[in-house]
Amino acid sequence: MSTSTGLSQWHQFVRNRDFAALESLIADDAVLHSPVVWTPQKGKKIVCMYLIAAGNIIANDHFQYVREITNGLHSILEFTTVIDGVIVEGVDMLTFDKDGKLADIKVMIRPLKAIQIVHQKMGEFLENMKKN
Repeated sequence: MSTSTGLSQWHQFVRNRDFAALESLIADDAVLHSPVVWTPQKGKKIVCMYLIAAGNIIANDHFQYVREITNGLHSILEFTTVIDGVIVEGVDMLTFDKDGKLADIKVMIRPLKAIQIVHQKMGEFLENMKKN
């Protein structure tokens, strides 16, 4: 799988909220750097869990990528969305490994009010996931 294939699968995941596709997209030793969690989240299982939450909260019907920059194994995707009336702007910084699997993702969000609503909603969603 090439980087372009991995990026294409990423777009498909976000567009369709195709959670089943995460298993083949995410590298076993993937790392996620969340805007609302102090430490990096390491490993396929926890990265998938966070991406499922983000897919349900951030990648909603208002979500759209507005700019994309790709350089080799690295892609920066700027997005905008609305959560409970709050405009959220951010970037997904993706690094793919040589096999095209997502190895590292860093998410940055602004403004402060957006970070607060994402933190609240992600926390609630992840807590519910752990209960079920």
